[in-house]
Amino acid sequence: MAIGSQTADHLDLEFINQTLETEQEKTTHSIWESVENGAWNRDMLTLFVKNQTSVGAALPILAFIFFTISTLWVPWTISLIWLSGILAIQATQLWICKLYLKPGKKKRPMSEWVGMLAASEFLFAVCWSLPLFLFWDGANSSQQILIVATLMAVIAVRIMIASNYMPVIIAGTGIITFAIVIKCTMVGTPLHIGLGAMAFLAEIFFIQLARRLQKTARDMLVFKAQRESLIAELEQAKQEAEVGRQHAEVANVAKSRFLATMSHELRTPLNAIMGFSEILSEEMMGPHSVECYKEYSGDIHQSGNYLLNLINDILDLSRIEAGKHKLHEDSIDLNTVLEDSHRLLSMKLIGKNQVIKSEIPDDIPHICGDERSVRQIWINLLSNASKFSQQGATIVTGAKVLRNGALSIYVQDQGTGMTPQEVETVLGMFNRTESADRKAIEGAGLGLPIVNGLIKLHQGELLISSEKGKGTKVTVTFPPSRVLSLSQQQVMAALSHANPTQKALVSLTA
Repeated sequence: MAIGSQTADHLDLEFINQTLETEQEKTTHSIWESVENGAWNRDMLTLFVKNQTSVGAALPILAFIFFTISTLWVPWTISLIWLSGILAIQATQLWICKLYLKPGKKKRPMSEWVGMLAASEFLFAVCWSLPLFLFWDGANSSQQILIVATLMAVIAVRIMIASNYMPVIIAGTGIITFAIVIKCTMVGTPLHIGLGAMAFLAEIFFIQLARRLQKTARDMLVFKAQRESLIAELEQAKQEAEVGRQHAEVANVAKSRFLATMSHELRTPLNAIMGFSEILSEEMMGPHSVECYKEYSGDIHQSGNYLLNLINDILDLSRIEAGKHKLHEDSIDLNTVLEDSHRLLSMKLIGKNQVIKSEIPDDIPHICGDERSVRQIWINLLSNASKFSQQGATIVTGAKVLRNGALSIYVQDQGTGMTPQEVETVLGMFNRTESADRKAIEGAGLGLPIVNGLIKLHQGELLISSEKGKGTKVTVTFPPSRVLSLSQQQVMAALSHANPTQKALVSLTA
């Protein structure tokens, strides 16, 4: 039953992982598909607009420097008119960009924004191309080279700003490059033809560079969309998990209350059943007229006793899970507790001809804890070892102090053992191993969960080491803070009538 449940959980986990991977692949595919279909044009245009507004002062500064130098051979009025045109068109373009970034303005058709920005870029390119015709004739060769170099610098700046949106690049840098080539070709000297060829090749290089930058920007948008999609999915999964956790907590509380209430309600009639069945089985009211009635009443009493033990286990586990199991701290002699446990299980051991071999040193230190809980831990472990061991088996139990000062109690049997999968599930309520179900070994699967809960209340831990067909070793370890020195034992013995808080304080500070 437990193995089937574990296999189902494993398959569910694999199915969930495959589903998540498939959904992620679908998300990535849909994102790239939208890229191929041009659905990212608006985002690319937004990147251009933001770049334009953030470095909008670069080209006006360059224009002002060129204006100042050009006045050396061009009348300042002509240069000023040219500069005014540049600044006016630049301001218009920045105004369009600011308008685009305003909330609600993006609802206008994409084509309108592209048209306005491309038109402003075209006018911008025409204005920058005018010095080739207005400033050229009165300039010497060096000044003409300066004009071409300035325009190529403008092309480079525009490529950097508009690299992620190709229509703007073509509308701007393409016009300037075309004007440079035409002017240099018209002059016809080798120097000017070389300048024109250089400008043309530089434009091709810049366009290739712009395409790579555009691809990088597109990939960046894709990864950003993937990240946002994954964040949204994780947030939704987190919310669903939180809702599931809350539901599980409510269900767990309801389950614990139900078990505690039902167990308590069952004890009252069960005590009556056990009492009357014991009277009948012992023939306290006189012999039975039918001999088999005595056997039947004995079976009733035995079944009632088993049911009462089961109810007590459920109540104990419910109190542990609800955090209502209080520990009564005291100094515990492990040898004495083992003797008591052995005596309580003696009838069961004699019935299967089993013996308990103790490996507890005589000088083992006392521990500070709840004696009833420690006895219950040992009884449950020994009872489990007896149930799963064959007739005539030897059960080994002992205690030892570890190197870090902690103290461990262990019980090792010669039973059927467990697989690693069964070890992982055996601490769950009502989980039983396959061999227990197959061999119809009595028990409801509550012994180890109770042991685990009790040792955790002592700030300790439980470890199960088992191999199929070779037996099981269960170890519970108490932390160093609960191992008492000789002086602490003496103090706690002197304070045997003190309250639990005082005992715990002494055990930690003595």
